[in-house]
Amino acid sequence: MQASTSNHPHRSPDAVPHFGLIIIGDEILSGKRADRHLPKVIELLKARGLSLAYAEYVGDDPERITAALRRAFVSGDVVFSTGGIGATPDDHTRQCAARALGADLVLHPQAKALIEQRMQELALEQGKTYDPGQADKLHRLNMGVFPQGAEIIPNSYNKIPGFSCGLVHFVPGFPVMAWPMIEWVLDTHYASFFTRDLWLERSVIVFGAMEATLTPLMETIERDFSGIKVFSLPSVDHPEYGRHIELGVKGAPEAVAAAFAALRDGLAPFKVRLGPEVVRH
Repeated sequence: MQASTSNHPHRSPDAVPHFGLIIIGDEILSGKRADRHLPKVIELLKARGLSLAYAEYVGDDPERITAALRRAFVSGDVVFSTGGIGATPDDHTRQCAARALGADLVLHPQAKALIEQRMQELALEQGKTYDPGQADKLHRLNMGVFPQGAEIIPNSYNKIPGFSCGLVHFVPGFPVMAWPMIEWVLDTHYASFFTRDLWLERSVIVFGAMEATLTPLMETIERDFSGIKVFSLPSVDHPEYGRHIELGVKGAPEAVAAAFAALRDGLAPFKVRLGPEVVRH
């Protein structure tokens, strides 16, 4: 199941794909652990000129996980799924992925070799003799049981791989493993979509205005400047600016300059007070 954005019938192979994130685990929803994946994936994508379109949190419920993965598989989006790919009773992601695809679960030969290599290294570190027939060793091989046709994602931390089924990529819940694996997927499969230094945001702090009043201006800017997105970020208790709106445009640098100038000019009739400008790459 090679990752290819051309798998979706309604998307051009050259179009930048949408990226999604599914974060799986009761420990996140119960508050036992704080999610760190969402901000990190946003950061990893942004460093490559990409952005996250959506994220979803799912507990360790097989039916909900299966439903979420079924949506991911038919979306045509590039989706990263974190968590639940281990071999303990509360790990359901591998089984749910197979169910969502209607595929059999099989022991991936390369995953098997990597897991056995890791177990041999652990035995050597502990001064023990490696016995591949021990029950716990056989059980660990379950971590290499993936939906048929899956491809492995290398794990530089401990060799236990993740896996990809088309555009949906499965990594562990542990950040120390998951984040380098997500980077590997991005750099290996989606580098052609990277647009570093081709995205710019310019905004201005606006005092004394309401979003509803500024909406017609925002709509005009988006209509008149193709490819430009206008954003409005209101705040009522900012530690420096207090109540204000950060109003700006984002898009290709060559288009942003003209759109931002039009936005500034369009603010003049509102008699609002303007604060500092903000530029983000």
